[in-house]
Order: sequence, then structure tokens, then C-alpha cells
Amino acid sequence: MTDPPSGERLNRFIARSGVASRREADRLVQAGQVTVNGQVVRNPATSVDPERDHVKVRGRLVPRPHPPVYYLLYKPKGVLTTRKDPEGRLCVQDLLPPLPCRVEPVGRLDFNTEGALLLTNDGELARRLAHPRWAVPRKYHAKVWRTPTEKTLDKIRAGIHLEDGRTVPAKCRLTGETDKGNAWVEITVAEGRNRLIRRLFTALGHPVSKLTRVSFAGISIRGMERGQLRPLTGLEVQRLRRLVSDEGSPGGRGSRPAGWARPKARGRRHGPSRA
Repeated sequence: MTDPPSGERLNRFIARSGVASRREADRLVQAGQVTVNGQVVRNPATSVDPERDHVKVRGRLVPRPHPPVYYLLYKPKGVLTTRKDPEGRLCVQDLLPPLPCRVEPVGRLDFNTEGALLLTNDGELARRLAHPRWAVPRKYHAKVWRTPTEKTLDKIRAGIHLEDGRTVPAKCRLTGETDKGNAWVEITVAEGRNRLIRRLFTALGHPVSKLTRVSFAGISIRGMERGQLRPLTGLEVQRLRRLVSDEGSPGGRGSRPAGWARPKARGRRHGPSRA
């Protein structure tokens, strides 16, 4: 098949249509389950014209992608960041009202962590927001056992060694203490390793008993109730796009706060963002 002179990658088109995630689209294409204008295509990077080409997945025509939509969910504790659970536990998708199109979470939040979770059908923006290259800030409020000293907080600010490598320097500050001698800490990290916040504080002798992600990429749950979903404002969407624009890449202008360092490239890739 001859590619059209202009268009978009086949896997991206399938992902934008809501049929599958980008990774799932790659697998479907490579398995020979996708046709373009009646011909089997096995290269996910094949260029297609969404207005002219007929793309089918497992014999079904892929609809033209819905215009991008963006939402913020205040995920409650005890909810899985997945579409379905074999054990029948409550999932993020169970909380959503009827929406105009299929949306997927940007990264993940651990089962026992509540807070800000972005949902969108904009696969490219979601991919960038979750990628370590862009060092997207994630702000948390953590209730920890006993009050950490400034010396301990300085270790977080400098980065510590965990079993999967050294953490990127984070911003943190003590925000309060409880009657029982425990404490609340505000911490902002720029990486999405699995259960990072809990593992970090546990390694320093201050296990976390409660964890809330209060903002992701600067988008805050302030004023929201647990389980509430709201659309992002146009200004918020613009901020997200600027945050992961090519101008925001190393050497570009971008809009990253002064003094915020990007994580160095690692020898291994980390999984979806969780805390």
C-alpha cells in the first residue's frame, strides 16, 4: 500500500478514535488485525488520512476521532485506575457519567491514594504528560508517621536511593502536626514511578497513612468533592499543552517554574504513573 503524502500515524489514529490505547493499537496492527482500504497493514507508523482512508480493526470500521475532551476526576480512595477489575472492585470508569466519547486516565493513582486524575481522549497529550522527559509536577499531601526533621526533608529534596534507582530531587515542606505526633507533608515530585511517595517515606522511616494528590501538572482538585468530575477550562488545557510543548523541552523556553530540574534519562523505563 502506498502511504498518502500527508496524514497521521495509524496507531495514533486508532487511539484517537477511542477504539484502543496507543499500545493496544500497536499490538493490533502488528498482529495483522488492522486493514487500511481493505489491505492488512502491520506497521503502526503507516500514515493514514482520517478523512479519506477506511481503517478497520477486526473487521469493524474505525470511526473518525471525536474532538479532544479533557476532564479532571477527584478519585476517591479504594477505586482502581482501570476500566474493569476481574475481582469486581470499583473502577474509575464506574464513577464516570455518560460522556461524548471514550476517555482514558493520564497515568494512574494507586488503589489507596485519592486525588487529581486527568482523563482525556487526546492520546498524544496524555503520552507526553506521562513521559519522564517532561518532568510534569505532581503535588501530594501525605500524612506520615511521626514528624520528619528538616534533615530528613533535605534528603528528599536531594534525592534518595530506592531499589529502582535514585529519586529525582523533590520539593517538600512540613505543613502540620497531629495530636498523636504524626505529621502532614506537602511534596511535589516530577516523576511517576510506581508507589513512589509511599516507598520514599517508608525508606526514611515515616510510612504514609494517607495520601492525596492535590494537583497534577498544575491542575488542582481545590473545591471539588471526592468522586466529582469536571471538564477542564480552556486556560487549563492551554497550560497543559505549553507544559509539554517542544518549546518546553530542554533548551527551549517553556513555562516550567524556575529552579525545577528535569530528571536525567535513566537506563530503564518506569511503568505508568502511580503513587
